[in-house]
Amino acid sequence: MCIRDRPYIPPKVWQWERETESRFANINRPIAGATHDKALPVGKHPLQLYSLATPNGVKVTLLLEELLAIGKSDAEYDAWLINIGDGEQFSSGFVDINPNSKIPALVDHSTATPTRVFESGAIMLYLAEKFKAFVPLKEPGRAECLSWLFWQIASAPYLGGGFGHFYAYAPEKWEYPINRFAMEIKRQLDVLDRNLASRQFLCGDDYNIADMAVYSWYGQLVLTGLYESKEFLDVASYQNVIRWATEIHNRPAVRRGRKVNRTSKSGIAERHDASELDALENK
Repeated sequence: MCIRDRPYIPPKVWQWERETESRFANINRPIAGATHDKALPVGKHPLQLYSLATPNGVKVTLLLEELLAIGKSDAEYDAWLINIGDGEQFSSGFVDINPNSKIPALVDHSTATPTRVFESGAIMLYLAEKFKAFVPLKEPGRAECLSWLFWQIASAPYLGGGFGHFYAYAPEKWEYPINRFAMEIKRQLDVLDRNLASRQFLCGDDYNIADMAVYSWYGQLVLTGLYESKEFLDVASYQNVIRWATEIHNRPAVRRGRKVNRTSKSGIAERHDASELDALENK
C-alpha cells in the first residue's frame, strides 16, 4: 500500500504486528532474550569473536588483523560466524555474552575470569587499550580519537537503520524517510570531508581505531557503494573522504579483515589461523 493512500494514525498503545515483507522481518522483534538453547563454540585462541562481516563486524576484524600486522601475536583469534538471518544471535550462548543480541561480541579468555565485551566500539577500545596500540595514550590525542569513534557510533544508525533500511530494504520506496535520511547522510559525509581536507587521517597524522570504525561504514559507502547508493548520494563529490578511504582500503591488514566472517567466495566464514587468509589471498 502506498503511504499516501491511507495515512498512518498511531494507536494509543503500540502493538506488535509481525511484519512479513521487509528483508529482516523474521529477526525483528520487540523483546530481548534467547529464543533457543545453543552453546557457542570455543577455539584455541584466547580471543573468541562471534560475528558477521557487516560494517560493525568488519570494524573488529580490521583491528585484530592490524594488531597482528604490527607483531601483537597475543591478538590471534578465532572468528565464528553468527548468521543473523537465521537468528543465531538469539541463541542462549550468544545472549550470555551480549544481552543486546547484536554482532559482534567478543570473549577474552586470557583474563582470570573470561571477559565478555559487546558492541563494536567497546570491543575496539578494549582491544586497543589491551594491546596499547591504535589509540593515543595522551591528551589531546586520546580525546580526539574517542570523539571520532563515538561520532561514528552515534551517526551510523542514521546510515544503516535509517537511510539503508528505507532506501534498500523497506517493502516500498517512501519519499519522506528516504529524503530525510539522505539529507543527514550527506551532512555526515560533509563533516568528514571538511575534517579530512587538512588531515591525512581523522585525528591528524596517525591512523587509529577511529579511522577503522568510520571506514567500515563511510569508507565502504563511498568506495563499494553500501545499499547501491553511490550515484544517489553523489559520493564522488566527497573527494577528501574518497582519498582517505582509499588509503585505508588498500592496507594489507584491512584487506584481510574485510574477508573474515564473510560467506561469499571472496571471504572465509570462519577464521582460526592466519594461514586461512593467506591461502585465500594466494588464490
